[in-house]
Amino acid sequence: MCSSLISSLGHRDKECKLLLLGGLAILVSVAGQQVQQPPRQRRRGEELEAALLDAAWDELADVGFAKMTMESVAARAKTGVAVLYRRWPRKDELVMAAIARYGAQHPVDIPDTGSLRGDMLALLGGISEGRSAFATIVSAAFSGLLADSGLTPAEVRERLIENRPIWSQQVYQRAHERGEIDLRSIPAALLAMPFDLMRHDLLMTLKPISPERVKSIVDDLFIPLISRAAQTPAGSGQAPPAG
Repeated sequence: MCSSLISSLGHRDKECKLLLLGGLAILVSVAGQQVQQPPRQRRRGEELEAALLDAAWDELADVGFAKMTMESVAARAKTGVAVLYRRWPRKDELVMAAIARYGAQHPVDIPDTGSLRGDMLALLGGISEGRSAFATIVSAAFSGLLADSGLTPAEVRERLIENRPIWSQQVYQRAHERGEIDLRSIPAALLAMPFDLMRHDLLMTLKPISPERVKSIVDDLFIPLISRAAQTPAGSGQAPPAG
């Protein structure tokens, strides 16, 4: 059809012929480029799961638990919603997995200052600086998680930190090896106390904890109680009487 059109033009229409030929060449070139474009790669396995969880975290941070939907996460991840449902049948399961992944991907540095006091000041300070935004997002989603999952706060927390190293373990183990503390004589509740107080303050204020408050937790509460526990015979589990 195109060739008959060109041949029908006379010699005096030479310029028209050239324009038609040029236009056809451009069309063929463009069509060839479209055909030669490589197919879009499909994400699979761990790569796909990581992309889905990252999209879920970003959606949670942007709109909150109540407004977040499986469809909005799928759209952000540029995939179909069925891909999400195959891995996480409910929104609360997806959100807990996304929170756990974000926490694991953004750990707090474990200090090694050479003393228990120095390590605790550095560790709690790092938690304050690095986890305040995280705590804000998680606390905002917490009531929705409880309502949708039917779990208790303790069960949700356990889900979020399972398979994640406990930051304080290395600090306490090194202090034990240096002879600063005897882990056999210190109640688990006392070892958890500084972190429970930090968690409480972060969730209540949704702001970083001041250096003065961190120092007070360590110097006014933790270190005196640790010293007191050191006076207790190993294995007794009881602190000496007050006074």
